[in-house]
Amino acid sequence: MIYSILSYGNPLLKKSTKDIDEKYNDLDTIIDNMWKTMYNAKGVGLAAPQIGLSISLFVVDGTPFVEDENINEFDKTQLKNLKKVIINPILNEFGENWIFNEGCLSIPNIREDVSRKNSVNIKYYDQKFNFHEEVYSGLAARIIQHEYDHLKGILFIDKLSQLKRQMIKGRLNKISKGKIETDYLMKFYKGR
Repeated sequence: MIYSILSYGNPLLKKSTKDIDEKYNDLDTIIDNMWKTMYNAKGVGLAAPQIGLSISLFVVDGTPFVEDENINEFDKTQLKNLKKVIINPILNEFGENWIFNEGCLSIPNIREDVSRKNSVNIKYYDQKFNFHEEVYSGLAARIIQHEYDHLKGILFIDKLSQLKRQMIKGRLNKISKGKIETDYLMKFYKGR
C-alpha cells in the first residue's frame, strides 16, 4: 500500500514523536508501506509523521545519489550502505557546518540551501529491534539529520532565515491549501 504524504501545514508535522517497542501494531506492514511510499515519491527518506503516525521511525535509502557524478567517492561509499530502518534514534551532530540544497516530500517544489553539521553519531534500533551505533558524514549524515528532524517536529524550512521564509511564504501557503500538483499521493490539511 502506498500512503498519502502529509503536506506542509498539517500540525502533526510539527509535533515530537513517541518511542515505540517491537510490539507496535502492524510495524512490519507499516515499514514495508513506508518503503513503497518513499520509492513511489522518488524520495531518499521518509519519516512516520509524514504518513500521519507520531512515532519515532524513519526509513532512508541513499543509493539514488550514488550515480550522481557530482558526488565524491567518500559520499558514494557511505550512501551505498545507507538503506536502513531507524527506530527510536538518538542523534549527536558534530563537525563543520556545510550548506546543501534540500527538499522534502511534504513540501514539494521548494528547495533551499540549509546549513547542517557535516557528521553524525546515531544510536537506533533496526526493524528487528537490534541496537546499532554508527557514524556518518557528508550527504549520508544530512539525509539522516533531515529525517531525524521530522521526529522532533522540525522541517527543513525551519532552519532558514526569517527573510528566506518570508520569500517563500506564498509558495508554502499554496502547498498548505493543496493548490499544487505532485506525481505522488498527498494529503492536504483541511483545518478543524
